[in-house]
Amino acid sequence: MTASIRRFTSSDTDAVDQITSLAWEPVFAAWERILGPELVPIAISPDPRQSQRELAKRLCHDEENVAWVSEVEGRVVAFVAYSLNGDTETGEVRILAVHPEYQNRGIGTDLNNFALQKMREAGMKLAEVGTGGDDGHAPARRCYEKAGYTGLPL
Repeated sequence: MTASIRRFTSSDTDAVDQITSLAWEPVFAAWERILGPELVPIAISPDPRQSQRELAKRLCHDEENVAWVSEVEGRVVAFVAYSLNGDTETGEVRILAVHPEYQNRGIGTDLNNFALQKMREAGMKLAEVGTGGDDGHAPARRCYEKAGYTGLPL
């Protein structure tokens, strides 16, 4: 499957919202299994699904981040947003998601590698990303490991 990567535009907002809603559902389910539904609103957010959608939109629209989307046959199926810190020469993947129908096809890895290359081109010496250790985040951890990240137990 061939995916093309291009810069995020405001017309991609609805697709990013849909991808966010679907891609993080396993994470929300894991949190509810681990914490229980009564603690999720206290420990995570009163409405984690809405909070995650708002975060994704903010990160993609925020001028302090660089955002890209991946398309298959004209459909946005994944997105990434990252920040660059010239003072520390560090790039940070702030968010990355792939529509569940397109997961496990290399799209997330390709998008991740693309973002890493752009960070290198911008002079970054280190790339960082944070993700959860629960089973809902396992696909994200695999994607980051395929792109060369080294996991640290934090």
